[in-house]
Amino acid sequence: MELLGVRVELPANAPIVLLRESSGDHRVLPIYIGTAEAAAIAYALENVQVQRPMTHDLMRDILAELGAVARRIVVTELRDHTFFAEIELVVGKATHRVSSRPSDAIALAVRTGTPIFADEKVLDEAGQSAADMAETEPEAIDEAEVDEFREFIEHVSPEDFG
Repeated sequence: MELLGVRVELPANAPIVLLRESSGDHRVLPIYIGTAEAAAIAYALENVQVQRPMTHDLMRDILAELGAVARRIVVTELRDHTFFAEIELVVGKATHRVSSRPSDAIALAVRTGTPIFADEKVLDEAGQSAADMAETEPEAIDEAEVDEFREFIEHVSPEDFG
């Protein structure tokens, strides 16, 4: 999967992360995420440097300190409108799979260069073609709302999340 980015779904003002198949039908997988996770992903995509490590930076640093490598991220399941993911870690010769929210796994993947995958069943159920995405896009995007979210992303700090 290719990480297309984070955006605000209008009119609900809900942040979503968009993943797209890098081959095949190039279906897009939209996953609703929290505002904090959207900011964490956006920070990493924009190479924003913060004074102190954010949670996902800390997770990356702990893995590195322990000699663990995140081999891949997999969006494994969609159950009751909730996506599930796994982080596949390699420590020495052992492989470990850790359950995760997709947003946290993606935030880690952006920081570590870890490839992202999605189970075929998830794509069959929730993936959308580019044509489907175009049909569900609002005709008029409220630029003020988009600018407000951009402003939030640019000026949010880790302290804002307690």
